[in-house]
Amino acid sequence: MKNIVRRTTLIVRDVKRSAHWYEHVVGMTRFYDGEVVLSGEGLAAGKKGDRTHLIIMKCEHPDIGMIGLLQWIDPPLPAPAKIPTSVTYGNPTFVLSSDNCREALRRARELGSHIHAEPHEWSVMGTAGEMKHYVSVSVFDPDGYFYEFNQPLPG
Repeated sequence: MKNIVRRTTLIVRDVKRSAHWYEHVVGMTRFYDGEVVLSGEGLAAGKKGDRTHLIIMKCEHPDIGMIGLLQWIDPPLPAPAKIPTSVTYGNPTFVLSSDNCREALRRARELGSHIHAEPHEWSVMGTAGEMKHYVSVSVFDPDGYFYEFNQPLPG
């Protein structure tokens, strides 16, 4: 059996604000923007007839690495009172390869994002036994989803 993860869809409070964050901070572009009326069968949230607004953001690859942003319009989905600033069970960690993680940090800060880690260098053993070196920053998007931007360093 062959499966490919094409997209992860995130439930968000304000789809337009979130889409702007992904455009400005991550550099993604809009692939799809429209209303979706739920069937009540496939998604483990909401009910049949709920109206949602879905914006799918994409990176450079045409088929994988997309992020869907889904906001309940009618009826609105109650949001948690507190936006997460830590990661635990059930919370994804998104890891991005970046050509300029400091610029991503500047843009995230510009939009008022919660910053978890300032630029820091670290190394890890690669799958072929070679050392890989990175500079990384870690931030949360407007709904508390965690992003680690990793920029490869030479040698």
